[in-house]
Amino acid sequence: MTILSFQPYCGPAPQPGAVWAAWNLDPVLIGALVALAVVWGMTWGRGASTRERLVFGAGWSLFFIAFVSPLCALTSALFAARVGHHVAVMTLAAGLLVLAAPRARLKRLFGGRSLLWSATAAQAVLLWFWHAPAAYGWSLTGDAQYWIMQASLIGAALMFWRGVRLAPIQHGLLALIATMVQMGALGALITFASEPMYAPHFATTLAWGLTPLEDQQAGGLIMWAPAAGAYLAAALILLMRRVGFGEAGAGERIA
Repeated sequence: MTILSFQPYCGPAPQPGAVWAAWNLDPVLIGALVALAVVWGMTWGRGASTRERLVFGAGWSLFFIAFVSPLCALTSALFAARVGHHVAVMTLAAGLLVLAAPRARLKRLFGGRSLLWSATAAQAVLLWFWHAPAAYGWSLTGDAQYWIMQASLIGAALMFWRGVRLAPIQHGLLALIATMVQMGALGALITFASEPMYAPHFATTLAWGLTPLEDQQAGGLIMWAPAAGAYLAAALILLMRRVGFGEAGAGERIA
């Protein structure tokens, strides 16, 4: 039996009294975030509306919070925090970055076809894969492994939200509902597991007043309710837009 040595990118699990000092000041990461803001400002940001600038700023800020703030270190201690981290990055930050991009340029960048269903399937497969105990544990054994996980999840999420934005609204609705259902199912499976499954957190949760199983159940509930609910909220927004278009026709897309 191989015993994995966990070396999470965000650093060792902090104690409750020290978490607010546990900022991730990785210069490569901070440089990448700064470069993202500069590149966007010099390209798509030119001529962007105030709304698009605000949306991009919100998405960028969520990436900063997820990877630089103490939330990053907290994910080393609690599975529930890592689930919240994934929700912030995949559901909110990725969606906001796609929404901030000019629609015509977004379409040209990735080609004319939205490939919505391929992106929906890929995101679901990757989400379930990285929450399998073995894959989850492997992703926390080194920096490269961690970023393989993050890059695949973020890339799939960007393509998913791009597909939702470019596809006809009724297709976007179906993709959002399908994502909500599969994410809720994964959350329920994690919540009702009879024993803790995520070895990186077996020795890190008690300091936070949780057993490993209670921490896992909290993470499952986050995925089951708020995370899945975010896709339901996006579907309702699309539905309201569709109703508001009235005579707009079946092929109308989100702006």
